[in-house]
Amino acid sequence: MKFNEGKSKVMLMSRRKRKEIAIYLKNKPIPQVQRLKYSGIIVDRKLTLKEHINYITTKCTKLIFSLSNSSKLNWGLNHKTLKTIYLAGILTLLLYGAPVWCKVMTLESYKAKLIRAQTIINIKIAKGYRTVSNETLCLLTGLTPIAIKIEEMTKLLSTHKRQHKQKRANRQYS
Repeated sequence: MKFNEGKSKVMLMSRRKRKEIAIYLKNKPIPQVQRLKYSGIIVDRKLTLKEHINYITTKCTKLIFSLSNSSKLNWGLNHKTLKTIYLAGILTLLLYGAPVWCKVMTLESYKAKLIRAQTIINIKIAKGYRTVSNETLCLLTGLTPIAIKIEEMTKLLSTHKRQHKQKRANRQYS
């Protein structure tokens, strides 16, 4: 196996604060980091995934606000177009890797950040006010709340994995 010295990083995963450790590759030290991006998911040393949730919600919020310049109350993109953009682009960004980080949805602060991002786009789609609740906006726009969508996606993946294992087991015994 070959390693690229320039791209290699080391991260010590522990809930306790530890000293830095020195790891060398071809007599060159590998830098130790507090977080790293692996397959598009930002992982920190405590495995809280807080950085990842912050990153995706910030990215989606910026995208939504750039869209809002072309969508005002009486002119611009209509609700169907905004809904299509949400389903194809923003929801895809929000749900990327959800089966990996779905367990953190039990923490209200993480759930609130994702709901906030969904609420902003729901307001734009429904052309509503900021005071309307996300649940009401989801009903008006016909969109599934983000927490339910994450749970649905996780269950779908686990069902798919289970079926794949059963098919493989049936092929071995046949």
